[in-house]
Amino acid sequence: AGLLDIHLKSERQNAMKVLLLIDIGGSMDYHAQLSETLFSAARTEFKRLDTYWFHNFIYERVWQDNARRHHVQTPTVDLMRSFGKDHRLIIVGDATMSPYEIAVPGGSVEHWNEEAGAVWLKRMQHAFPHCVWLNPESPDWWQTTPSVRLTKELMEDRMYPLTVDGLNSAIQALKTPLISKTES
Repeated sequence: AGLLDIHLKSERQNAMKVLLLIDIGGSMDYHAQLSETLFSAARTEFKRLDTYWFHNFIYERVWQDNARRHHVQTPTVDLMRSFGKDHRLIIVGDATMSPYEIAVPGGSVEHWNEEAGAVWLKRMQHAFPHCVWLNPESPDWWQTTPSVRLTKELMEDRMYPLTVDGLNSAIQALKTPLISKTES
């Protein structure tokens, strides 16, 4: 009789909560446009996406506004307290630096770090067991750079290329928690 029975479905939204840490400056300047484009597109896809920046490696502080990075910083420990284990940690960086910046207190090129970057990365992995590292460099390059090899090892091989296939693999990895070799 000309009557329509319309059933509307609400649009699905990804319920994943993401804490995104992006390396900025130095060798990452070359990849800035790719990183920005990718995560600008992703911003609307997640229930919650919080973005912070760091340079070369994660230490005791990160920031949300690169123009004010030396004046307004967030203690990394505050991230671990503020965001729960239900957040997925995605780190984006080329991991190209001196291995000292990862392994040695005082190794940072920007400030005196009391503790090695590796210590901070392990803390972040404990706070956010669902974590991955996305690297914009080709995987062929990873084996030629000691700091990339070290970072990949610290991430327990959860480093993926910043490509469509790499993103698909990273998303699959984010579904299961990282079980540290020291915990198992």
